[in-house]
Amino acid sequence: MDRALWIVQGLLALLFLWAGGMKLVLPLEKLAGPVPLPGWFILFIGVAEVLGALGLVLPGLLGIRTGLTPLAAAGLVIIMIGGVAVTLAGGEIAGALISAVVGLLAVFVAWGRWRLVPLRGKARR
Repeated sequence: MDRALWIVQGLLALLFLWAGGMKLVLPLEKLAGPVPLPGWFILFIGVAEVLGALGLVLPGLLGIRTGLTPLAAAGLVIIMIGGVAVTLAGGEIAGALISAVVGLLAVFVAWGRWRLVPLRGKARR
């Protein structure tokens, strides 16, 4: 189960690094979605996605503050709930399904790292 969680964490981290990075580097005019959102909100979501991606993998890799991983995954679940709602409001059902699947994978990581296989921190000397 630990390996499965690491694989999903890595894939989600790559996905959210890419998605959040695009929101931060592309001009706001290129980021128009099915529902118009304020530019500051899109930038906020981009920062949250990048930080969430880092929170999925860095605590486990560094062995520091490992309890942040399920919290990062839970935060990404909240972002994906919003993504599903906005996409459905714009009438794009296929896009909403993709967002829902990504959100469910983040739920799996949050639950798995919280209850099934919590990450262990470095031993203190």
